[in-house]
Amino acid sequence: MQRRIALYLGENLPDAIFLSSVELAERAGVSQPSVTRFAIALGFAGYPEFRHALRPLVLGEAVGDLPPSPADGNGAARSLIEMIDREMRNLTALRERLAPPPGRPADGLSGRIRGLGTALAACEPLPVLGLRVSSGPVMTFTYYARRIHPDVRPLVHGGSELTDGLHAARRAGSEWLLAIVLPRYPVEAVQALEYAAKLGLRTAVITDRAEVPFPADVVLPAPMGERPVCGAHAAPLTLAMLLLEAMAEAAPLRTRARLEEDERMSGQTGVFLRP
Repeated sequence: MQRRIALYLGENLPDAIFLSSVELAERAGVSQPSVTRFAIALGFAGYPEFRHALRPLVLGEAVGDLPPSPADGNGAARSLIEMIDREMRNLTALRERLAPPPGRPADGLSGRIRGLGTALAACEPLPVLGLRVSSGPVMTFTYYARRIHPDVRPLVHGGSELTDGLHAARRAGSEWLLAIVLPRYPVEAVQALEYAAKLGLRTAVITDRAEVPFPADVVLPAPMGERPVCGAHAAPLTLAMLLLEAMAEAAPLRTRARLEEDERMSGQTGVFLRP
């Protein structure tokens, strides 16, 4: 069991440092307690401490202090700082996937973003799927995308409304479905991706890792913070904005014209407070 874990870590360390013990167990083909025992056998108090120690090997950062114990008088403040630090590390990991440091091979993420941006800029209408926790990033993406794209359709409700939205987009000439699917992966979102493929739509997904348990023609991975109550979405949302920039660059004349029109409309209708 321990050999399987060590082998997986050796071959997939850049992704493994962002996995929970349950996810690592699934990838390595062992049980979750085996992962904990593996960390303890190496002299760590548990898997979180072990993973924390591994991250400098990938991100090149100082190990720093371990997360505080509940008995620490400054535990609450340190916990907040650790959450911010974790998101900074996630953003650093995303940056290094886009521009790897010397000696580390590129994984093609930058090229996939630019290629997909060109395809989505030409896709009218553009349906964007995101259920449950993913609905927030989808609505943020949609708000900005509508400033540069003529027809962006968010799909953030499940059931027959979701099915109708996919059918309507396909009938109107759409060739792509963009989806944001963050942990925990909603079954209905996965089913929607499968159904979109049956309708003839190509699918692109922004998610937390490269290897996902659902179908997609293009996967854009961005690591996420892991918290007991909630997960922060700094890296996935940044990746969505990078994709939007790629869409804007793919149609520069349209982008400029629509942004100018948006500014005129905002000024005429008084949408925003004047500085």
